[in-house]
Amino acid sequence: MRVALAQINPTVGDIQGNTMLALRAIARAGEQGAGLTLLPELCLTGYPPEDLLLKEHFIEDNLMALEQVAAACGHIALVGFVDRVDDRIYNAVAVCGNNRVLQIHHKRELPNYGVFDERRYFTPGEMLGLTELGGSMLAPTICEDIWVPDHAREAAEAGAQVLLNISASPFHAGKGAEREAMLVERARDNNMWLAYCNLVGGQDELVFDGRSVVISPSGEVVARGAAFAEDLVIADFTPGAKLGASADLAPVVDGAEEMYGALVSGLGDYVRKNGFSDVVLGLSGGIDSALTAALAVDALGAANVHGVMMPSRYSSAGSIDDSVALAEALGIEVRELSVEPAFEALLATLWPSFEGREPDVAEENLQARVRGTLLMALSNKFGWLTLATGNKSELSVGYSTLYGDMVGGFAPLKDVFKTRVYELAAWRNEQPGGPVIPQAIIEKAPSAELRPDQRDADSLPPYPVLDAILRHYVEKDDSRDDIVKMGFPAAIVDRVIHLTETAEYKRRQGPMGVKITPKAFGKDRRMPVTNRYGG
Repeated sequence: MRVALAQINPTVGDIQGNTMLALRAIARAGEQGAGLTLLPELCLTGYPPEDLLLKEHFIEDNLMALEQVAAACGHIALVGFVDRVDDRIYNAVAVCGNNRVLQIHHKRELPNYGVFDERRYFTPGEMLGLTELGGSMLAPTICEDIWVPDHAREAAEAGAQVLLNISASPFHAGKGAEREAMLVERARDNNMWLAYCNLVGGQDELVFDGRSVVISPSGEVVARGAAFAEDLVIADFTPGAKLGASADLAPVVDGAEEMYGALVSGLGDYVRKNGFSDVVLGLSGGIDSALTAALAVDALGAANVHGVMMPSRYSSAGSIDDSVALAEALGIEVRELSVEPAFEALLATLWPSFEGREPDVAEENLQARVRGTLLMALSNKFGWLTLATGNKSELSVGYSTLYGDMVGGFAPLKDVFKTRVYELAAWRNEQPGGPVIPQAIIEKAPSAELRPDQRDADSLPPYPVLDAILRHYVEKDDSRDDIVKMGFPAAIVDRVIHLTETAEYKRRQGPMGVKITPKAFGKDRRMPVTNRYGG
């Protein structure tokens, strides 16, 4: 049996474009002699289609697309689509072959946690699906079904020799290793071959990492697709046999490399799929804007990235010099626009109201908002997407300015803690081509430079401490008392929790960004803005 895993990158709602992707993948697989091709979950609609599923004509268009794909299937292909039976819709897989739809099976396990809302739309399937190919029994399943051991066991007891799974499994750090270990366990525990095809690419804040696999009954990974790239993985094996011929085997990717790959994939697809070609961002001379610029260059190419230096009276000469050095290393355009004329005009306008009061956060935020205005003006004039450069540590505790440094259409570092920003910058500098982020940027003390001699450490706990507390409170939902028992000072824990909860209104108004942790702000963590629960 020659199996092809077509991990493609569809776009939600682009049913015609997704259909072409599916047809090309099936044709390529057929040219390479595949008798069975797997495409990802809901590949015709894109995943997740969300409330598009409430539109009757969307369902109809998807069903018409399935007929078009099936008509081109000379060999067997598994295609993810939305099925409709009476007034119910199902997350479904069509078994296509002989130029028609042969069978349809429905997803049985509908995830409704974290980023998933499938029970809002779909009805769960009730029966195990089985299909026959070349005298061998196959069991098609969809994504979450494979995570429940009982379904694989049921398939084995029904006589299936091969377990098939089409998936749209979103990424977070470590997810690839966790998922592959689970799949190895399913194959080995049930003495079955397993072929798993995953979606790839970015969709809003989600990133799908591909890494489709074929696994033998002994638990050997004989084929693996690339991470964060479209791929057509071919593998040969004999159902019932214990071993198969080693086929396409992409390397294992983990740590900083997989996080960086996810950020590049998510940023690049968000820009391209929303009709942009270029991005613009402020270059402050700090580590966050430097890493964001490097990600943008790797995702879009240097010619499509535009940096803007926006010095004020509090900016250090080093910030300008470091930004110029960064732009030169990355090969991007950079321009300088001073915020001083606009800042002075705003101070003059506000003087009758501010007279007699000492400068404070109001004046600091004015500078940030002038910068946001300048970036958005360039965005409007040239059609560039503005990138916000804030990180998860800052967004967690509200160390950011609404309509200022939070302005933008996308925030690549939104789910990246500050300590991890340094880790990713160091990893990027170790890659071929030499360092691109100047060492001076990496070594300098973080500062917003909105008042004389300002340092982040003046307002926040040290980032290693802050990030450790935030990981427990935001990502693990540990209580205040539990975090204090871990050895963190109670006063610091109380302050971090207070800042995190009172900043929710800011996060609701900020741009989305790439999810790389088990719990990101947005779809993952949904807290009420009006909220007096403090622990």
